[in-house]
Amino acid sequence: MSRLPFLLLLLSAVGCSSEPAAPAVSVPFTPQFTVGSGVTRTDLGQSTFDVKKVKRITDKWHVELKAKDGLDIAVRTFSYEPGSFTGWHRHPGPVFIQVVKGTVNFYEADDPTCTAIVVDSGEAYLDLGEHAHIGRNETDELAQDVTVLFGPPGIDPLDFRIDVTPAPGNCPF
Repeated sequence: MSRLPFLLLLLSAVGCSSEPAAPAVSVPFTPQFTVGSGVTRTDLGQSTFDVKKVKRITDKWHVELKAKDGLDIAVRTFSYEPGSFTGWHRHPGPVFIQVVKGTVNFYEADDPTCTAIVVDSGEAYLDLGEHAHIGRNETDELAQDVTVLFGPPGIDPLDFRIDVTPAPGNCPF
């Protein structure tokens, strides 16, 4: 006896139903965070400082740094290929960024006009870590920066960057 009629009967029975079909499961095409592209990170070092207060005063200058329970400081460089971007992210503490080659444009999530903060070689950008931002190389030249990040003591190196999901929506990217 051939199995073909049995299979045809089984398939026709499975295919015929008065019940509505279950909706198809939709898989999102966009990632759950804003992925960067073309930016390469190089870690130069990270250390924990068990300091509570640093204060230096001269007749022309005053600086003071306070950190409950100490802090970690990481130093990194980033290379931005032409057209590259970091993806929207934020940090657990302040970040000092010195652009050393080319131009990097920074956009902040709390700026409803999405106005670029243009930082050329030799200039700096200070992110206080209070809101998300994105760095973009919108030129056809390589750009590089040196970044000093501050965070809580013992922070995992990966936790100096906190990806933002979804993108804040104030910029078209």
